[in-house]
Amino acid sequence: MTIGDLIRLLSDGKFHSGQQLGEHLGVSRAAVWKQMKKLEALGIPMEVVKGHGYRLSQPLELLDGNQIVAGISRQARLHLVRLFVEETLPSTNVYIRERFEQGAGHGEVCLVEQQSAGRGRRGRVWTTLWGRTLMFSVGWRFDAGVAALEGLSLAVGVVVAQVLERYGARPLLKWPNDVLLASPDGELGKLAGILVEISGDAAGPCEAVVGVGINVDLPAAFRTGFAQPIAAVHDQAPGLARNTLAVELLEGLMPLLAEFERQGFSCWREEWNTRHAFAGHQIDILRGDERETGIAEDVDSSGNLWVRQGDRRRRIAGGEISVRGYS
Repeated sequence: MTIGDLIRLLSDGKFHSGQQLGEHLGVSRAAVWKQMKKLEALGIPMEVVKGHGYRLSQPLELLDGNQIVAGISRQARLHLVRLFVEETLPSTNVYIRERFEQGAGHGEVCLVEQQSAGRGRRGRVWTTLWGRTLMFSVGWRFDAGVAALEGLSLAVGVVVAQVLERYGARPLLKWPNDVLLASPDGELGKLAGILVEISGDAAGPCEAVVGVGINVDLPAAFRTGFAQPIAAVHDQAPGLARNTLAVELLEGLMPLLAEFERQGFSCWREEWNTRHAFAGHQIDILRGDERETGIAEDVDSSGNLWVRQGDRRRRIAGGEISVRGYS
């Protein structure tokens, strides 16, 4: 019995006794109780009524690998070698990197209900709730060197934004790898993060793991205590299901990866700049403990951000520093 098995039974909105759940799952009532304690520890809201049993306080949509693969078009599916759906993992990026080490990984996708050791750029921790985010990684092997992949994380951000826009959301992009959205109180918060990890020859074949983490449905209580505001897809697109979101993102990302080596970032540049969250705004440029200010301009065809400091224009390379903006 897994947490997913239990949630599937509880997702019908009806009350189920411990005995009924045990019979369905082929385990003892004591085993059911232990799993219920795990659900509670994971922050999954439950209702318990004496004499009636247990049920979920709110419906929870589980990721469905068969549904996702079936929803992808034939053209995009040509690039998909294998899709994994896991309940918990330390990191989907690590999972795909290990697949590369085993001689696989190319064209493979791993989705997970919850990451226990997910991380973002510069080693920051990415905290997730079970079943409330869309966390996945895609592996791709490129023949050209690392330089040919400049701007890849920005292009992925454009795909994420385009998908959300089709459902009425109005995302903005923060250089180099964040997607922002206005939360219910109107404050611009982090919706999604993109982490591209590349290994291999600087001038030859290399392997890329593209990790994407998107907040889909976050309770208000979870959002408190973060240093910066956070947002969720359902803030602006409440009807968008996680499996549908996964289908549409892979529909865009698989062709992007297949063509990026040939096209580069230049064909995505305009789309990124039109969604630039801080164009024309003063920003902080952070390098270690050093801090400078400047006015953000557009990104160039290599994905570098241009900044104006007085009469001087400066090009900032991706991965070199962080940027914080003022709206």
